[in-house]
Amino acid sequence: MKIAFTIILVILTFLAVSSGVTKVVLLQQDVEFFGRYGFSDAILVAYGAVQLIGGLLLPFNRTRFYGAAVVAITFLISLVVLLMDGNVPVSIATIVMILLLVVVMKQSWKTTPLDSQVR
Repeated sequence: MKIAFTIILVILTFLAVSSGVTKVVLLQQDVEFFGRYGFSDAILVAYGAVQLIGGLLLPFNRTRFYGAAVVAITFLISLVVLLMDGNVPVSIATIVMILLLVVVMKQSWKTTPLDSQVR
């Protein structure tokens, strides 16, 4: 189970960081997509920075819960935009990622500070 959790954590970290980076660098596809729903370049950069920071907090025991919460919130925002756009397949994948983030949050909440120092 620990190996599965680690694999999930690596995937979620990669998705959060890569998604945040594409928004911070204003990748044209993201600018066009989010721009249709009122996201200015400045808002998109700020949104991407929050997503990137959340992703960078995920690998560390002490900050994992907060990182997962931040990434889950940003993915929820993306989910709303995807549903408004009618993109059902990517919406389903996003829902799965959000559920996995909730699992990470639940697992991280159970970990006490003493446990994280021992590992």
